[in-house]
Amino acid sequence: MNYKETVDYLFTRLPMFSRIGAAAIKKDLHNTIELCEVLNNPHHKFKTIHVAGTNGKGSVSHMLAAVLQTAGYKTGLYTSPHLHDFRERIKVNGEMISEEFVVEFTERIQPQIDLIHPSFFEITVAMAFDYFAQQQVDVAVVEVGLGGRLDSTNIITPELSIITNIGWDHMNLLGDTLEKIAGEKAGIIKPGIPVVVGEVIAETRPVFESKANEQQASLHLATDEFSIISKEQSNGYLLVEAEEIKSKLLHSYQLDLPGLYQTKNILTVLTAIKLLQQRGWNIEEQQIREALKQVKKINGLHGRWETIHQHPFVIVDVGHNEDGIKQIVAQLAETTYNKLHIITGMVKDKEVEKVLSLLPKDATYYFTHAHLPRALPGDQLQEKAAVFGLKGETYPDVNNALNIALQNASADDLILVCGSVFLAGEVDAEKLKS
Repeated sequence: MNYKETVDYLFTRLPMFSRIGAAAIKKDLHNTIELCEVLNNPHHKFKTIHVAGTNGKGSVSHMLAAVLQTAGYKTGLYTSPHLHDFRERIKVNGEMISEEFVVEFTERIQPQIDLIHPSFFEITVAMAFDYFAQQQVDVAVVEVGLGGRLDSTNIITPELSIITNIGWDHMNLLGDTLEKIAGEKAGIIKPGIPVVVGEVIAETRPVFESKANEQQASLHLATDEFSIISKEQSNGYLLVEAEEIKSKLLHSYQLDLPGLYQTKNILTVLTAIKLLQQRGWNIEEQQIREALKQVKKINGLHGRWETIHQHPFVIVDVGHNEDGIKQIVAQLAETTYNKLHIITGMVKDKEVEKVLSLLPKDATYYFTHAHLPRALPGDQLQEKAAVFGLKGETYPDVNNALNIALQNASADDLILVCGSVFLAGEVDAEKLKS
């Protein structure tokens, strides 16, 4: 198979969560362990940092990888899902895995695929670990796919575990209370390995404290270590001043991820870096500042309050669950525009009604859907939205909706694309530039 044929095979022949949902999940680590044993346990050959959470784990993973790379460490980065190209999931020093390796690995692991019938995610985790070992990375930042305890990535023993936050998402798989969801995320806490938690609330704090105590792992709450003194958006950057609570030291950063919600993620990142420094990692303050200023340039993080067009502004955000949409609505309240146009599509297994109840009623809506079986058809989304006073037409795909929105919008309007990672991934930003 060539590269295109290989990726088509991975997408269509293996159970894939982004396409079919819960049916793709294998609820134990057996397949991943077996795959990695066949590969001579590549995940034992490099150090790792493990990142879980409901929202923010992608941003935190990319920021940490950028800092480690800037500090001189050869850094692997494993994240999911991808927006445009499968290879976005597996990077070393910001460079995507080669097409040749994807093809060669798939051919090499084919007998095991036929034998144990793994999921798409199990294969990609094994591929990432094998690639990182071959590339002899110093460290890999590994983002959890879903949950934590039973996630395929949870076969690693990291230098540091990170849980960004807990919110309402994937309740059909993780549990119907915040305590149950936190319990699944806390499953990445390992014996004696420090854990950073970005945000806690009354329901989740005892879960983390109990699990950390059980595993004799030191627990570090980011909000006890750092606080945000000031924040300001300027020229596509987020200017943040953070105070180290115990020492009262002030740190100023310029982030190329301009969403105001990144103020929560930066506290998590700074706490993680502080712990790594204490454990002997050589990371200088200047390197942190340099890295955070160019996360998108260093390793290509997209879809986080990302401006892809001006006059009118077109912004793409991967926010898709209750907490993510709350952050988007808060961002809109701080943003100046004339009229608001929202292009949205969602997947069937999300809390669609809860998300719709949060969206502003004074926007013009363009209802559509991504091209995958999990997607909720645009006309069904339109019907559900009408219950909450959200009005608009339906469109066959996100780019058709975007073209119409651009025709309807004036130069000082704002067009926002949100509601699904997969919808964001189908936006043709290059066409807007032409």
